Amino acid sequence: MDWLYDRPLLTGPVPWAATVLAVAGALWLLLAPTTDTRRHRMRIVPVCVLAAIVLTAAGWLVVAKWWRPFPDPVEPEVYAWMGGGLLAILLAAARLVTDRNLLRGIVSVVAALAVVGGAAAQVNLVFDAYPTLRDVLGLPAANAVDFAEIPGPVADPVTGTPLDAHWQPPADLPDHGSVTTVPIPGTASGFAARDAQIYLPPAYFADPRPLLPVLVLLAGQPGSPGDWLAGGRLAETMDAFAAQHGGLAPVVVVADGTGSTLANPLCLDSTLGNVETYLATDVPNWVKSNLQVNPDPRSWAVGGLSYGGTCSLQLATNHPDVYPTFVDLSGQLEPTLGDRERTVDAAFGGDDAAFTAVNPMDLMAKRQYPDSAGVFVVGSDDHDYAPGVHTLYQAARQAGMDVHLVELPGGHSFAVWSAGLAGQVDWLSKRMGLIS
Repeated sequence: MDWLYDRPLLTGPVPWAATVLAVAGALWLLLAPTTDTRRHRMRIVPVCVLAAIVLTAAGWLVVAKWWRPFPDPVEPEVYAWMGGGLLAILLAAARLVTDRNLLRGIVSVVAALAVVGGAAAQVNLVFDAYPTLRDVLGLPAANAVDFAEIPGPVADPVTGTPLDAHWQPPADLPDHGSVTTVPIPGTASGFAARDAQIYLPPAYFADPRPLLPVLVLLAGQPGSPGDWLAGGRLAETMDAFAAQHGGLAPVVVVADGTGSTLANPLCLDSTLGNVETYLATDVPNWVKSNLQVNPDPRSWAVGGLSYGGTCSLQLATNHPDVYPTFVDLSGQLEPTLGDRERTVDAAFGGDDAAFTAVNPMDLMAKRQYPDSAGVFVVGSDDHDYAPGVHTLYQAARQAGMDVHLVELPGGHSFAVWSAGLAGQVDWLSKRMGLIS
């Protein structure tokens, strides 16, 4: 079934087919005859349209103005597509209640499903989050292996800087890396993290094994570690790099920085959870104890998208001895629950000084980071976050960091984040001593 699960959902015929079916379904629900066609078109359709508008607007008010579970604003077109799907459900329900024809009722249900499916496909195109059906269903990657199957330490691993000058790939080297899922306990932090996703390049399975650098990646909010394997195309990016460098690539640990899909603990040690200690202490300690990697901090980097990008800069500024290298992909100007007052109240009981003591912008204004380096990546159409990213870049430069700024076509989506990671693997690998 891999041929079905791995069919692309963002390119090729699938988005077009979903759109055509959705249009056909919408036309049926709006115009197809019923037991009382005139009443349906003149009364029921307008009522359903009005109800869909009201419910969608109410949803926007709850999510964007009251609940505010996401630090990132949701694109207006997402609400529009959700409203279209809701309208289709309302129209189908009205037809089932008012039309006594069984066959037309069945067709109406199918039509509503087509519209909902088409709306979902359009929302997916906005975020580029689910490239295949495998990703939608949450199925294991084709290259997934059990952590117990990962080979243990080897004697006399290959070392040296740059590593590629000292490495000769064996003839039986795998042609792709593997992904495994494993819990990383919050031993010091007490943070209840979800399982991490770990990418191990082909060279990790060689004997002798090269002592590889480590990249810790973080997802956005809402999100999960698996997002980097799906929309982030992590395995494909690293496999492509490894294919050009004798099987060498960083070990990538996609750690959990939120604890659940909707949680927003701000990547701080606060009343919301000790995420900072988890990522700066628990994760590195576990990786060094359970994987054979280069323990030198110069071979470690942290990166992330959106919330994860904000978090990567937080870790780089608060713990430059652990993460002297970072990749901030579309991060926020500062950790936020929507605004500064709400953030400080929720995390620090209103103590603004406690917040500024760990906030990257405040830290970079009063400290120098001559041994730190990083890259800021943002979409050219990301009007909500691009100004903040530019501000952070300038602050990092003034704080003595070796940083550069990259703008890519696109908005606040995986189209930017997956391309952003792919475009920085060379720089990261040189920075961490993997290649010359």
